[in-house]
Amino acid sequence: MYKINFKQPVHVHFIGIGGISMSGLASILLKEGFTISGSDNKESALTDSLARSGATVFFGQKASNIIDGIDVVVYTAAIHEDNEEFMAAVERGLPMLSRAELLGQLMTNYEFPIAVSGTHGKTTTTSMLSHILLAADKDPTISVGGLLKAIGGNIRVGGSDVFITEACEYTNSFLHLFPKIGIILNIDEDHLDFFKDLDDIRNSFHAFAKLLPADGCLVINGEIDNVSAITEGLPCKVVAYGHCNSMDYGAVNIAHNRQGEASFDFTKDGVFVRRIQLSVSGEHNVSNALAALAAADQLGISVEASQAGLKSFTGTTRRFEHKGDRNGVTVIDDYAHHPTEITATLTASRHHPHREVWCVFQPHTYTRTKSLFKEFVEALSHTDHIILADIYAARETDTLGVSSEDIAIALKEQGCDAYYFKDFKDIEDFCIENCTKGDLLITMGAGDVVTIGENLLKR
Repeated sequence: MYKINFKQPVHVHFIGIGGISMSGLASILLKEGFTISGSDNKESALTDSLARSGATVFFGQKASNIIDGIDVVVYTAAIHEDNEEFMAAVERGLPMLSRAELLGQLMTNYEFPIAVSGTHGKTTTTSMLSHILLAADKDPTISVGGLLKAIGGNIRVGGSDVFITEACEYTNSFLHLFPKIGIILNIDEDHLDFFKDLDDIRNSFHAFAKLLPADGCLVINGEIDNVSAITEGLPCKVVAYGHCNSMDYGAVNIAHNRQGEASFDFTKDGVFVRRIQLSVSGEHNVSNALAALAAADQLGISVEASQAGLKSFTGTTRRFEHKGDRNGVTVIDDYAHHPTEITATLTASRHHPHREVWCVFQPHTYTRTKSLFKEFVEALSHTDHIILADIYAARETDTLGVSSEDIAIALKEQGCDAYYFKDFKDIEDFCIENCTKGDLLITMGAGDVVTIGENLLKR
């Protein structure tokens, strides 16, 4: 495998440079003096920012983008071998690195690389811990899978030996990383277009945990089923957290204020440490905060700095993000696209001021929808009104014989107030006609459903 010498900057070309993670890596290398070029399908705020910083950005993935002078090409898991630009790089004999391989090499330049993994909550927990590191003046380098207001984007290049990033399990990308502190938030059935089943997923998380060195530390959710199977045989220190006093780190006496913000008693080794107040809602965010608190404690950060960091965190883009208000209707957007995430978000919405909750859900990929169909129906039943948009296909072309209308029919059979519309415009018209003052409208999904709420706020 090609090895980048970070003390000798070269020309790196990114196929898919506009992605949230790829753009972050490109930004870090730009600030380290590397020459950066790359391509993406369309212009965005991220590509504009890279161009302003000195990157050469091409739109459309074409063979002509592989210009003279490129030393190594980086690509995402979404790029296939028949991609015209990818093939051109191979034909030229250029060294190739996956995004995860580059990220892993980047981590080796830091004394304290932190990798946040889990089926759900990676972006939020990475962001929470980033806020804590900033509050503690640790001057970290941060790569997060969302736009974080505290750093003005998705990347921050610090001057210390602390680096924090998300660790994605899809295609086993996180097995290319080299963390000193690893966090496992949860392990759930997902990405079944790659993994065989839940056991296969658990094996990958166990392999991720085994990456930690003897002087490293694994912070793991102790409420994961058969958690010992994930932690057995590890050379590193292991600490567990959960919603009880029996864990190394615990959260008990959870409450929500009138604004829906959560608070809890933080315990260590069963002993009360202090009351923690968050600026976000939901018990899932209590769990995320607990993971961040545990990792911060392992880094020697005071609980006072951790509380200050957590209190300053008000969320990231597309994670229960307040988009605005229209005629007394509050519009929220959330990235939830797995049944577990949907349940967490809809449960959290109950703590938010509202009259009735309307949820516009756009399923993400046919594979996920078909394999977890019953779970989707169950999760979406926990709201007052549910509106289904067509499935966002993403990388898939085979519908597998499943549709959003099927979900709506199944929900109606259970007595739920469910609707299906093929067009976003019809959904927007329906919401304008039916949502009334005091209602909470949530657009939900990993696709482009966010535009529905944004369009409503403009009308």
